[in-house]
Amino acid sequence: MGRGRPRIPVLDADLIAREALALIDAEGADAFSLPRLAARLGVRTASLYNHLDGRAEVIEGVRRLVVEEMDVSAFDTLPWPDALAAWARSYRDAFARHPHSIDLLATTTISSPATLGMYEAVVSALARGGWPQGRLIAALTSVESFLLGSALDLVAPPMMIDPAGHAPRVPVLTAALQSAVGGDKAGRAEDAFTSGLDALIRGLVGQLAELRGE
Repeated sequence: MGRGRPRIPVLDADLIAREALALIDAEGADAFSLPRLAARLGVRTASLYNHLDGRAEVIEGVRRLVVEEMDVSAFDTLPWPDALAAWARSYRDAFARHPHSIDLLATTTISSPATLGMYEAVVSALARGGWPQGRLIAALTSVESFLLGSALDLVAPPMMIDPAGHAPRVPVLTAALQSAVGGDKAGRAEDAFTSGLDALIRGLVGQLAELRGE
């Protein structure tokens, strides 16, 4: 009996997006291209176009997968500051699992229904909480910028700031680094995230009170 033909995956948009995310996770955003993705799937590049329009659609598929790891359910039940905190943690954790996708997703236009639906949940909760329409995107963007930075911080090298050899010139920085959560990188990242998120949300609460003249 002769050898069977190599098994070719049955392509669909979801499988293509998942393999694209796996490629980005493994090799970084710079490694992502349709030819590389097609090779990973064992097909010709032209075969991908039977299921999507091109690179931008693949990227939106990747974005959808990352967004699906985020939880917006708290916006249905909690006051906006508490819901924002819960969503923020799931957002930070999702991107921390896929840090290489940040550069790619943060520089491409958002159009996927899943992502738009997530943003709709956030701004709708803010609007119900009293935020004026003209300030909704500013509030959303300020939080999202912090979260992307926090995701990168969570996966940064253990020694991101190294004053070795220069300690006498930066004594306050050196002492601060040594005393920060016992010197543990994960602990420092979590402490910075918790502290920063609390300060950000408190600031937004205060800003809303000012806008409402309270």
